[in-house]
Amino acid sequence: MSSYIRLANLIELYSIDSNGNETREAVYTNGCEPGKTLSYDGKTFGYLSFIYQGAAKSRTGDNLQAGLILSTNPLSTGIAAEAIKNRYHLRVWSVTINPDRDQVAKLLTLEDWVVASMVYDPEAVEVVLSSSIDAVGANAPTRVLTRKLVGALPITASIRVS
Repeated sequence: MSSYIRLANLIELYSIDSNGNETREAVYTNGCEPGKTLSYDGKTFGYLSFIYQGAAKSRTGDNLQAGLILSTNPLSTGIAAEAIKNRYHLRVWSVTINPDRDQVAKLLTLEDWVVASMVYDPEAVEVVLSSSIDAVGANAPTRVLTRKLVGALPITASIRVS
């Protein structure tokens, strides 16, 4: 008797308005057969052939990136181009699927990304996903550490533990 674990990714493209409200633009999965759908978390995900490459930290550690690889065709290229043009965000659920039913068995990870750019050639379209907190983009609010916020701070670069 052999057993296997079916892994799948569910993705949601969404936009965020100036008030912080999310609008769902599209949802897809690579965890079912073409022409079928998979329901999870109140959403119905249609099939799209893609490979999700999880987070990779840059050499300097200042940014996380991930990738979404799609085949080069008008549908995939159009989805990727629209996501970049409209500055969409991408939410990725990595899940296991029940082997006997097309249902999500377990949530493994949930990640949120910003669609940053795309690279393509005749064989594949790669959508580069970036961390929404980026050292270069400075999307996080900047704060200065003060004694009022964090208590006593060292005045030198040398910290000693007694």
